[in-house]
Amino acid sequence: MTRKTSVEPPVDQPPPKRHRPRFMRHVLLSAVGVLMMYPLLWMISSSLKPSNTVFTDESLWPAAVDLGNYARGWTALSEPFEIYLVNSLVIVILSIVGNLLSCSLAAYAFARLRFTGRKLFFAMMLGTMMLPGHVLVVPQYVMFDRLEWLNTYYPLLVPNFLATNGFYIFLMVQFMRSLPQELDDAARIDGCGPFRTFWKVIMPLCLPAFATTAIFTFISVWNEFFGPLLYLTDPELYTVPLALRQFMDSEGQSQWGEMFAMSFLSLAPVIGFFIAGQKYLVKGIATTGLR
Repeated sequence: MTRKTSVEPPVDQPPPKRHRPRFMRHVLLSAVGVLMMYPLLWMISSSLKPSNTVFTDESLWPAAVDLGNYARGWTALSEPFEIYLVNSLVIVILSIVGNLLSCSLAAYAFARLRFTGRKLFFAMMLGTMMLPGHVLVVPQYVMFDRLEWLNTYYPLLVPNFLATNGFYIFLMVQFMRSLPQELDDAARIDGCGPFRTFWKVIMPLCLPAFATTAIFTFISVWNEFFGPLLYLTDPELYTVPLALRQFMDSEGQSQWGEMFAMSFLSLAPVIGFFIAGQKYLVKGIATTGLR
């Protein structure tokens, strides 16, 4: 009598991992990153070159280094450059505070409260995002002129305290909708009203969305050129973009070295603020449906 031996079927082994596609992907991303960094590297290099060699010396490593561009650029304009940095910083901080307060309150109303016409008002708010900003320039200028706000910071600051940016409202609405509704019910049982629920429960949980709004506001307001150009006429009130424009002379005597030096210094706050809030920015975008 022969014994039957059971033969186990061969176990399928996973195919060997191919590292070449991943390596090529990293090489491609690195090349694209270097390409995107080239304008910044060129600006840094130009800030170290004499003005007459900025466009003749094409290498990223300057043949002649002129560190005096930073010292001359700091005092080249009618006011020290620190005045323009402080002006921009004041406008940016107040704009961030205004957007966070006003847009978060509007977003809380759309996301957590139930009232008549909520969907209609939300659709109208989204419609403002599709309206070109240039069609509002003349009406806004006439309104601010009648309010005697020209040559002041009010036209640049007051709209931020009135929740006029639909993008930030939409971003916060998407984030607040992801929070459990049971949080509101528990707060209501404990005797909290709508505002106290927002302040004590919803607001602390919206830190990623607030950080994303703050970063976007910082970048957009710091780099804003058209608004300050339209409303500000006193050089003492100029922001950084208007100050950098003063380095360019219509007669061809532009101070390129000094301008690039101050441009690099003006980018430092933006880069630092972005790096500090990068993890919140990624988390905020990933949890608000902006994917």
